[in-house]
Amino acid sequence: MKYLSVVAVFLVQLSGFAAGPVKPNIVLIMADDVSWEAFGCYGAEDYQTPCIDELAEKGIRFEHCYSTPICTPSRVMLMTGKYNFRNYTHFGYLNPNEKTFGNLLQEAGYKTAVAGKWQLNGLYNSLPGHDDNSRPYKAGFEEYCLWQLTKPKDKTSERFWSPPLEHNGRFVSAQENDGKYGPDIFCDFICDFMQRNKDQPFFAYYPMVLVHNPFVSTPDTIGHAPRTQAANKSGKNSKANFQAMVNYMDKIIGRVVAKTEELGIAENTLILFTADNGTNTSITSRWNGLSIKGGKGGMKDMGTHVPLVAYWKGHTPNGKVLSDLVDFTDLYPTLADAAGIKLGGSDPVDGHSFFPQLRGEVGNPRDWVLCHYQPYWNKSPGQFARTAQYKLYRDGRFYEPAGDLKEQRNLSSELAGERRIDAHRKLKNLLDAAPPAPTDKNAGRTTKDRPVYPEWQKLRTE
Repeated sequence: MKYLSVVAVFLVQLSGFAAGPVKPNIVLIMADDVSWEAFGCYGAEDYQTPCIDELAEKGIRFEHCYSTPICTPSRVMLMTGKYNFRNYTHFGYLNPNEKTFGNLLQEAGYKTAVAGKWQLNGLYNSLPGHDDNSRPYKAGFEEYCLWQLTKPKDKTSERFWSPPLEHNGRFVSAQENDGKYGPDIFCDFICDFMQRNKDQPFFAYYPMVLVHNPFVSTPDTIGHAPRTQAANKSGKNSKANFQAMVNYMDKIIGRVVAKTEELGIAENTLILFTADNGTNTSITSRWNGLSIKGGKGGMKDMGTHVPLVAYWKGHTPNGKVLSDLVDFTDLYPTLADAAGIKLGGSDPVDGHSFFPQLRGEVGNPRDWVLCHYQPYWNKSPGQFARTAQYKLYRDGRFYEPAGDLKEQRNLSSELAGERRIDAHRKLKNLLDAAPPAPTDKNAGRTTKDRPVYPEWQKLRTE
């Protein structure tokens, strides 16, 4: 009988193993300054993105993922799972007391790493600890290879050709990286990290430096020109260089995906791709027969509607397109769900996990998304709530963005029809339940009053 009990336990354990990995590896890639209109799988006409398009063909493409209009608010929101009214106070700053998804997964036994753009130490305001190169460790990352962690002593700031970087506590000068391309260095780091940790659960967070300006040549277009950033600018409105950068970004993502296949871990690796905000305003792109001017910094779809593609070989449905709403607070609980982590009192309450959808289930999609935008970076602040179809600003403006991307037709005086009336009512209830909306159009880096509401109740529409 004792022998049979042991066999029974073994069979139960074996069946659980066969059903699928408990803790998949997670690779989260976020592009910089590029929106939905620049990806083939979303209808782009000016760019070649075959690797991302293939991920969408083999996995899931979300039609309605929303960020904030510029980088730091989006990154703080993404990493902490909280709306910005709870914890955002300065551009280029993540409060080191905040728990991040790096801390979450590290505490659950994951090996963790971050590579690419940091810009979260408070450099622009010289905040306490802005020169602390251990901040990534405190945010839950055991390893890092980062641009703009602390200020280089030689004051160089290039992120592309010959970039000054910091690698696990060591400053690597522009001279040491002479002729090297920053995005390739970050990709090599991520691939090496995956190879060294392929036999245990890992989390690799890759906030890319591509495709932020300055728009410069890539290794595929530089030819025999000097491999310096200054020598390869074609003017700030260089569409050709921007196109090349988008194409190269896609190529790098293809390298990361190929590495999971090479290591034999693709079936146990969830890959997520998104972007932090809209495209640079100097870039106009063709999308589904329309001309889309980049909307970075603004609150229309061109500034806040971003791609989200998920692929987990053998687990995500093939080629599924979901209209479910997602915002950046949702990544934290989704990663927790993927890792089998039960969230507790120290974890955020704002996000909705979309992990069930990644397994082909209906899940519990959110009914709305919120954008609370106070950048403290000389951009106009504001607040809106929206569904997939309707969008309501705190000041009362009401739009249907799908057919009115430029928000030229204010529907606030046209509340006819049950569906429109119901959407307006729920969104207004949500905004009424949210903290005060930012209103100071001149709020910048020198603003004194920077209120946060960390204990504000979970937002609801009823």
